[in-house]
Amino acid sequence: MTLKVKDAERGDWAVLRVSGEMDLVTSPVVRQRVHDAVADGRRSLVLDLADVRFCDSSGVGVLIAARRLMRSCQGRLRLILPAQGAVDGSHVNRVLAALGVRRLFDIYPDLAAATHENAAPVAGTDPISAA
Repeated sequence: MTLKVKDAERGDWAVLRVSGEMDLVTSPVVRQRVHDAVADGRRSLVLDLADVRFCDSSGVGVLIAARRLMRSCQGRLRLILPAQGAVDGSHVNRVLAALGVRRLFDIYPDLAAATHENAAPVAGTDPISAA
């Protein structure tokens, strides 16, 4: 499976809709698109990962690097990782929880919540123990 990244905007938020697999070969595309958004002056970024079907450690590394980049420019990063979905919820959600880094991210269930200024992130429940 390939990786696709589509750009969108929602108010002040730049949205990158990622689908497919984030692995050693494909995850640099996401990294570059995040850097491009920041270079374009975007400081509010949503990564919609609802349609990511596989994510390995290089994909997680890109997410952590994106968080670091957005924090360094006083920006905001929000992830869309639905708790429910095809086959026991989001694969990325489970990977982040298994690695113990899920708590580093502001996670939202959908685009409406992620781009709402006053929306609170989803509580850091562990999807592995909830299954």
